[in-house]
Amino acid sequence: MNFKKSVETCFKKYATFQGRASRSEFWYFYLFSYGTIALLYLLILLSIISGNSALILGIIFILVIFFPTIAVTARRLHDIGRSGWWQLISGIPYVGIIGGIVLLVWYCTEGEKKKNKYGKPIKL
Repeated sequence: MNFKKSVETCFKKYATFQGRASRSEFWYFYLFSYGTIALLYLLILLSIISGNSALILGIIFILVIFFPTIAVTARRLHDIGRSGWWQLISGIPYVGIIGGIVLLVWYCTEGEKKKNKYGKPIKL
């Protein structure tokens, strides 16, 4: 899946927590999200220096991508046979760092090639 198709798919499946997401869909959407946030952050810094505040753009963008990000992460975990609820492990105090590392490894893991309880394998 290419960059454009990944971003389109994630926004089409805005709040779809069922099914599976490939590694490329997941990572391209995260690249889009963090890249755009970095550009907005730069815009906010430049606008604060010039006297205008563009902070509202950053807030709106974060609100827009909140559900698609959680949904694509849940679908990515489904692809490896894990529940989408596992993404909450990184928010647990003192366990979050280790949980974040475990999640990163899972995000990089190749999806199951057979049908699992979350759906059929992804055909690219």
